[in-house]
Amino acid sequence: MPRVLGIDIPGRKRLEYALQYIYGIGPTLAKEVIVKAKLESVVKADDLSDEDIQRLVAVLQSSDYNIEGDLRREISANIRRLISIGSYRGLRHRRGLPVRGQRTKTNARTRKGAKRTVGVVRGKDARSAVKAGK
Repeated sequence: MPRVLGIDIPGRKRLEYALQYIYGIGPTLAKEVIVKAKLESVVKADDLSDEDIQRLVAVLQSSDYNIEGDLRREISANIRRLISIGSYRGLRHRRGLPVRGQRTKTNARTRKGAKRTVGVVRGKDARSAVKAGK
């Protein structure tokens, strides 16, 4: 497994797919980086020489690519800014609800979490089932 910018990329995959394991690098950017580093995309990541890896790292560091830690910091700073100015999107982030206009009456379980029963539960059996679910 070659190590690029502190991230182990899978060695058995082609270079254009292995680079996508770095946060912030998608298909288009991976191809662009490979061209700038003067490498072939069909080469497996394990077959890269130390010189090839150094060229790849140089391209990723020298260019204006926001990847890994810098990109994560930028995104979290943007979310903190939205929350601090009290925008609608910031409120949705704070409440843990979908931000981009999705419906919440049904679905939205990824953002809202597991279902929680609210209100009165009638019957002893139903009450114990609700307690077991918590």
